[in-house]
Amino acid sequence: MEHSNEFLQLVAEVMPRVQEISVDKTLERVEKGAVLIDVREDSEFDAAHAAGARHMGRGIIERDIVQAFPDKETELILYCGGGYRSALAADMLQKMGYTKVWSMAGGWTAWKASGGPVE
Repeated sequence: MEHSNEFLQLVAEVMPRVQEISVDKTLERVEKGAVLIDVREDSEFDAAHAAGARHMGRGIIERDIVQAFPDKETELILYCGGGYRSALAADMLQKMGYTKVWSMAGGWTAWKASGGPVE
């Protein structure tokens, strides 16, 4: 997908504040209890997603995250299609007080390329 310069500028602004994590490290952390959250649109999630991922789309995650995960030290790993929307969402969750938030580098594209389990 081609992104606008304005969107890419927003992403560039948040990246210094966001921690990225590789697919391999994501798999390790999920095995140890981290929560994997897919922030893509409903149709993207319904088509296929990382095995075990919770769905909280970019449009609603800030609204629903506190009810789903009231402990702000819960380790959350977010992913989207390529890593941009998840970075924006991770930045917002950090602003809401979440202390262990990651954006999975490369998103769904990287997950599939690595052979990660899919549902």
